[in-house]
Amino acid sequence: MNKLDNAKRSQIVTAIVEGCSVRSISRMTGASVNTIQKLLVELGAACSQYLGEHLVNLPCKRVQVDEIWSFCYAKAKNVTPAIAAKNPSAGDVWTWVAIDADTKLIPTWTVGPRDGVTARIFVNDLAGRLANRIQLTSDGLSAYLQAVERAFRGQVDYAQLVKIYGETSEGQKRYSPAECLGCEKKAIVGYPDPEHISTSYVERQNLTVRMSLRRFTRLTNAFSKKIENHVAALAIFYMNYNFVRIHQTLRVTPAMAAGVTDRLWAVEDLVALLD
Repeated sequence: MNKLDNAKRSQIVTAIVEGCSVRSISRMTGASVNTIQKLLVELGAACSQYLGEHLVNLPCKRVQVDEIWSFCYAKAKNVTPAIAAKNPSAGDVWTWVAIDADTKLIPTWTVGPRDGVTARIFVNDLAGRLANRIQLTSDGLSAYLQAVERAFRGQVDYAQLVKIYGETSEGQKRYSPAECLGCEKKAIVGYPDPEHISTSYVERQNLTVRMSLRRFTRLTNAFSKKIENHVAALAIFYMNYNFVRIHQTLRVTPAMAAGVTDRLWAVEDLVALLD
């Protein structure tokens, strides 16, 4: 990587987590696209390692989980055999994410298909980071059932919030989903409090991802071309979200609210993880 001083690195990282594309960052900072992408991958690896080592023994009480869709190189329906041979990661990519409803901390996230294997990896990692029994809420995805049973061994209050969809009066259109007619709360394991069976916080967090990471913006050509860059961008975003970005309601960062750190980080501190 071309040598960049910390001020330039911080400028690039700030642009990444504020929704700028790689090429727009290159125009704003004067750094080459290759330099920005290499910084992205290296800092993403450092952020992933830091989050993995420090987000442990978390005092969470109410956790919500969900999956957010994106794609790498091409949407699944457009992946031809030639594209698959060139880029095995091409196609739909799902980010599985958990959020603490009280502190808004993101304790873990996993990138992979929307299947049972990824569900087990994701839920196992979540269970290993918690210090006590929690109330867990997910959507109605069946893959969670076995994953939660294996990871928590009954030591959890788990419920699903199943949304009921129907056609609108105008009918479902290409870019507008079916109308949500209501929700059904299902207690699966333990004794979850009905008042806290919700996925509102994690769904709002998914919106924050779409607003803050250009790779997740729909109907653009800024999507990830390599899965390594996709994962790295998410690692930097979640590191910034947990430690740098002040939550407007809490008035502190999620990491401070959860007791993971006692100080407010700056982007420069995040960049210093490379040293």
